[in-house]
Amino acid sequence: MTKPNNKASVQTRNLNDLANPTGNLYESLVIIGKRARSLSTNMKEELSNKLAEFASTIDNLEEVHENREQIEISKFYERQAKPTTVATDEFLSSDLEWRKRYQED
Repeated sequence: MTKPNNKASVQTRNLNDLANPTGNLYESLVIIGKRARSLSTNMKEELSNKLAEFASTIDNLEEVHENREQIEISKFYERQAKPTTVATDEFLSSDLEWRKRYQED
């Protein structure tokens, strides 16, 4: 059995590290959550577009066959890091820009 190259999907985080950039833990979590949702939506749209090429108009179940390339594309997306992990890493490394709605530039 081979180990995947990506990070574990559950990691222990220091809450103070998460709260420091905003001064409020819950505000930081909202920022991370919104970024994760954005990443997830983009990944889902990208995957749907790639899998649309394999869509079949045939209603007969006997003619539906296994498509190796389609399976590989799906497995590639399953092996990628979770959007919440990516968003948290971006937030902690200061790669993520955010601002409050009522703040002016």
